[in-house]
Amino acid sequence: MACLLALDQGTTSSRAIVFDADGRVRGIAQQAFAQHFPAPDRVEHDPQDILRSQFACAREALANAGVGAREVAAIGIANQRETTVLWERASGRALAPAIVWQDRRTAAECARMRALGWADEVRARTGLELDPYFSATKLAWLLDRLPGARARAERGELAFGTIDSWLVWHLTGGRLHVTDPGNASRTLLFNLHTLDWDALLLERFRIPRALLAQVVPSSGVCGETEAALFGAAIPIAGIGGDQQAATFGQGCLAPGMAKNTYGTGCFLLMNTGSAPVASHNRLLTTVGWTGVGEGARYALEGSVFMGGAVVQWLRDGLGLVKKAAEVEALAASVADSAGVVLVPAFTGLGAPHWDANARGTVFGLSRGSGAAHIARAALESIALQSADLVDAMVRDGAAPLAELRVDGGAAANDLLMQMQADLLGVPVLRPRLLETTAFGAACLAALGCGLWSHAGEIATHWRLDRRFEPQWPTERRAEMRARWARAIACARSWVAP
Repeated sequence: MACLLALDQGTTSSRAIVFDADGRVRGIAQQAFAQHFPAPDRVEHDPQDILRSQFACAREALANAGVGAREVAAIGIANQRETTVLWERASGRALAPAIVWQDRRTAAECARMRALGWADEVRARTGLELDPYFSATKLAWLLDRLPGARARAERGELAFGTIDSWLVWHLTGGRLHVTDPGNASRTLLFNLHTLDWDALLLERFRIPRALLAQVVPSSGVCGETEAALFGAAIPIAGIGGDQQAATFGQGCLAPGMAKNTYGTGCFLLMNTGSAPVASHNRLLTTVGWTGVGEGARYALEGSVFMGGAVVQWLRDGLGLVKKAAEVEALAASVADSAGVVLVPAFTGLGAPHWDANARGTVFGLSRGSGAAHIARAALESIALQSADLVDAMVRDGAAPLAELRVDGGAAANDLLMQMQADLLGVPVLRPRLLETTAFGAACLAALGCGLWSHAGEIATHWRLDRRFEPQWPTERRAEMRARWARAIACARSWVAP
């Protein structure tokens, strides 16, 4: 029996799922790992924690599936994007904690570059905003602050990578330093039009080219694992950033199809076809995937920093619930939020606002406000942020959304999904398999190793769980959106630059 092993390395946990050739789950494992917050604007991971948890999950998933390494046709990797690791080539040792995509320590540097007038050129070349979210300023920060790092980088002694590169390096015993175009396009160093590292941007961000990975197709065999890791060498045949992988796994293969992933953050991607579409509403233009026999595919993306993490805050920060799953019942215990609005700008605002100085705020509190109203406002904030992204895509010239496919852990929340349908005014489709990020990685690997012959096979394995139809009248939708816009305006620029 030929199987696929998907490694889904996320922001707060590592997962591994074994799929059979028909896309059915045969084994699964997941491990959370520590989050580190050394300062209010900093978020870090221990790179060794990422390796330990991910490799342990892979072994456990294989054991749960009753599958040996020799039965695995290929590995597919999906990963948290933008998170930055700098390591020593000779030893494979990370020189510092990984700087996570949520980290805002380089906000002042990005502001300085914008003041120099670089933002438009950066956007034209990369499709991205000049923002701390992305990897380039994180990497420059490490090179400037680690003793001797810049000189060592220029001598070729060090390697930089997003998490896909870090995993592949250690999966292959340091033989491969690679990334795929989708992950590369999230660094601020990759040119969307040439599909290669951009010499001008490397100069602007002061990044030695010797640090960078070789760019390989998202789907296709690029190497194989060390035999000792899992008991036999396994081809690595798929690499995708988590959101690109989820878009692929959702079967959003035609222009105009869109998905939203409700994970730590929310990420809404719309397939725009074979050419990058420039956004005039501060959305991101990104590479979707390559190597599927049709050239590069691009997407418009809106990124919300705080999605499911809002629920984690209700649990860990406020103690309103003991388990994240309890939030739905608490929020459903009241008919509405009674005017309470929560703007979860804990690490600033992402698209379409891109305000690193916004901060989390709660408006509309009264003596009658309680935990249930705050919980309901928290769920509404997730759906409202995503609705803002859809509006921006339409203003960019995208066709009106016909439906939204959803995935990620928070997509299991029926109340949230109904809110999303009500606020968008279009059906929300939830598949049976919410782990579409892992499934997308498996699909890339299945095509890359020849187990599947064409991308159309994804649609035969995508199965609907529930369709949420919009129920709100237009007036109610407009009222809530207007109140949300007022709250956003108040939360912006709260922290002095």
